[in-house]
Amino acid sequence: MTRPTAGAPHDDEAHGSALGARLNWLRAAVLGANDGIVSTAGLVVGVAGATDDRSALLTAGLAGLLAGSMSMAAGEYVSVSTQRDSERAAIALERRELRERPEEELAELAELLRRRGLSREVAREAAAQLTERDALRAHARVELGIDPDQLTNPWHAAGASFLAFTVGALLPLFAIVLPGADWRLVVTVGSVLLALAGTGWSSARLGAAPPARAVARNMGGGAVAMGVTYVAGSLLGAAGV
Repeated sequence: MTRPTAGAPHDDEAHGSALGARLNWLRAAVLGANDGIVSTAGLVVGVAGATDDRSALLTAGLAGLLAGSMSMAAGEYVSVSTQRDSERAAIALERRELRERPEEELAELAELLRRRGLSREVAREAAAQLTERDALRAHARVELGIDPDQLTNPWHAAGASFLAFTVGALLPLFAIVLPGADWRLVVTVGSVLLALAGTGWSSARLGAAPPARAVARNMGGGAVAMGVTYVAGSLLGAAGV
C-alpha cells in the first residue's frame, strides 16, 4: 500500500479555499434555516393571536414560507451574481495587465509573496515558478484572493437559500397547524425555541465562537419576535380587524 508523502495534503480532506467555501455554504445554510424559523414562527404566532382557525393559520404559514423562500433565493442570486461579475472583471483586468506588463506583474507577485514571510530571493524564485506554471491563476489567488476554478454560482446559492429557508419554515408551520387549538401555541413556541438553540449552536461552532452566547441571543430574538407578533395579532383580533 502506497503511503502519502510526508507533508503532502490528503486527497479526501478540504484545504485552503475549498474548506473556506464549504464553511461559508454551511454557515449560509444554517442562517437561512434560522431566518425561515423566525420569520414563519412570528407570522403564524401573530395570526394565532387573532384567530384559532386552522385554515387561516395554514394559509398564512404557506404564504409566508413561499414569500420568504423566494425572497431569500432572489436576494442571494442578485448578491452572488454581483460578486461573480466583480470577480470576473478583476480576473479580466489581471489578464490584460499580465499581457501588457508582464515584468511589473512578476515583481508585484514577488513583493506580495515577500510580505507573506518569504525572503526576497525565495519570493522572487517562487513568483517566477508560479508565473511559468500559470501566471493568471497565481495572481488571482495571491493578489485577488480568488480561485478562477471555483467562482461562486448564483443559481447554486439561490437554490441553497430557498431550500434552507423552506426547511426552517416547515417547523413552525407544522407546529401551529397539527396540534389542537389548546396546545398549538405551546408546541410552536417550544419547538421554535429548541430549533433556534440548535441553529445558534451550529452557527457558533462553524464560526469557532463560544456557543452559549449565540444560543441565548438566538433564542431571545426568536422569543421577542413571537411575543411582539402575538400581541399585535391579539390586539387586531380583539378590534375585529
